[in-house]
Amino acid sequence: MRIQINGKHIEVGEALSKHVEDRLLGSVDKYAERPTDATITFSKDRHEFLCDVSMHLSTGMIAQAKGRHSEVYEAFERATDHLETQLRRYKRRLKDHHKDRIDPIETIGASSYVLASTPETEEEPDLQPVIIAEMETKIQTLSVGEAVMQMELANAPFLVFRNTANGRVNVVHTREDGNVGWIDTPAKS
Repeated sequence: MRIQINGKHIEVGEALSKHVEDRLLGSVDKYAERPTDATITFSKDRHEFLCDVSMHLSTGMIAQAKGRHSEVYEAFERATDHLETQLRRYKRRLKDHHKDRIDPIETIGASSYVLASTPETEEEPDLQPVIIAEMETKIQTLSVGEAVMQMELANAPFLVFRNTANGRVNVVHTREDGNVGWIDTPAKS
């Protein structure tokens, strides 16, 4: 597994890097089959250290976790504990998902835009939004169950995906009541 350790505005020393590699390799092997790579990013927010862990699994799924604490090692431990909890919860489903799939998860490219927010002081807001950034994003082809699992592994409020059952673009999202919502677009007429 390839592990990339980054620091945003902080130095990541050799001792911390060694600790991260040892802990991550030891804990993840129990729950995930052949993780391909992991990115760990440390940053500082006022008096706390933040640790973001993103791991790509061989099934094509991505698991993400965050931790924060006043000590950098403890921030990493919290993120890793959260990642282990997620992987433990989905271990059976991840293995079943991988067995059913011969090829990795298929993705399609889509454009993603960042729009400028309109100031509240503006009396007549312009109905034509100003695009301030344009990016390429990947939309995965998943079943609804896989999409829900991916959304929860990524700790995301929603996930846009292409449904394997019908090929249409769908959305799963976390509702305010704690349940998961599913939006299925209609077929072309």
